[in-house]
Amino acid sequence: MLSQPYGSGNMTAMDLYESLTSQGELVRTLKTEKAVKADIDAAVKLLLKLKADYKQVTGQDYKAGCPPLESTVLEDTGPAAAVDGEDMVDPWNVSTTSAKGVDYDKLIVRFGSSKVDQELVDRIERVSGKKPHRFLRRGIFFSHRDMHQVLDAYEKNKSFYLYTGRGPSSEAMHVGHLIPFIFTKWLQDTFDIPLVIQLTDDEKYLWKDLSLEDCHRYAVENAKDIIACGFDVNKTFIFSDLDYMGASPDFYRNVVKIQKHVTFNQVKGIFGFGDSDCIGKIAFPAIQAAPSFSNSFPQIFKGRKDIQCLIPCAIDQDPYFRMTRDVAPRIGYPKPALLHSTFFPALQGAQTKMSASDANSSIFLTDTPKQIKNKVNKHAFSGGKDTIEEHRKYGGNPDVDVSFMYLTFFLEDDEQLDKIRQDYASGALLTGELKKRLIDTLQPMITAHQERRKQVTEEMVLKFMTPRPLDFNF
Repeated sequence: MLSQPYGSGNMTAMDLYESLTSQGELVRTLKTEKAVKADIDAAVKLLLKLKADYKQVTGQDYKAGCPPLESTVLEDTGPAAAVDGEDMVDPWNVSTTSAKGVDYDKLIVRFGSSKVDQELVDRIERVSGKKPHRFLRRGIFFSHRDMHQVLDAYEKNKSFYLYTGRGPSSEAMHVGHLIPFIFTKWLQDTFDIPLVIQLTDDEKYLWKDLSLEDCHRYAVENAKDIIACGFDVNKTFIFSDLDYMGASPDFYRNVVKIQKHVTFNQVKGIFGFGDSDCIGKIAFPAIQAAPSFSNSFPQIFKGRKDIQCLIPCAIDQDPYFRMTRDVAPRIGYPKPALLHSTFFPALQGAQTKMSASDANSSIFLTDTPKQIKNKVNKHAFSGGKDTIEEHRKYGGNPDVDVSFMYLTFFLEDDEQLDKIRQDYASGALLTGELKKRLIDTLQPMITAHQERRKQVTEEMVLKFMTPRPLDFNF
């Protein structure tokens, strides 16, 4: 909930909401019992003052039955807007002044999530019986909401399902886009559970200067790259919003339920929408929220609404799901759990995330081995020294070196990665040699992905994207 102090009493928005609810009941009781006019007037006066204070703190009018969202804020710049030099993180912008990247420990505090600590990693290993994925071992998935609750239920033979997504803004995906899918596939294989993947082609039409037809075409093309990650067609449903929402009354009913329980002031506070934003943007968060609820997919879950959802995603998507988690109990659904990843850095450094519109900011899944080599050698930000002599003497800084950061994501062997870190920091490994290690890791990985993608036929895409029962017994 909001923790913004209120006056000298340090009341939160939820404190005010509860006081307003109680005061409203008191006024009704006094009127029903025909109490002394002076008492009624005094109670009404306090009620009006509380309403004014509530609006000052939350930026919204008090409404009975609609408590404030935990992420509601006054500013139009969104809940994670940079202030006083802090990192900027929202669903559309990520930036930091640090060459090491975003300060994720601070972000956990600002977002109110929980750290994925060693205890949780060990528990996932114990419950699943599988070695934790390298993304867990290395803190790439670093934050969570209610993951222990998911594991508690799983230990009691109560299943869950996975939901992740992709905003298709271009035909070509880059390696950073693979991170949630690589990890989600591991979760699907490890826990043997169904997965829904939302392609938000409607969102890209609303936010980008693209035609509706292009956005839908990009969704289908991106689906081919996602399928090439190796998902099980019997346990995976991929859907385009433009296709599925119009064909699924259950999905749209949940969208409308969510929309009814979120005010304009709340989405302004959460996402920073302004008066000039189109109303489609204001309505969209409910569409991204709806897959969090199992009865949005009656063909998979047979209308059940009590199956919990786990969402692996980058931390910049969390505002959508803070909103979702606030709404869920008010419409009778379980809150989705989340696992948050760090950002995959641009080749030029960790100050920003990569852009699909800048060909040199990343390695794309369509790049040839030669293009990969040239991009890494030319554009990958180095943590090395200016001369070989200085580097040999003082060593490099792996914490800001993009080649080392990329190896952290893609090199499986922990011991080998640790040795590279030590050798680079000591000066035994030169920047050019480190870049070669990365090139030798990326080239076969991208080539193998391209070969798998070639095997993805239009018929396979259609099967993945057709609403149907999945192999899931609950």
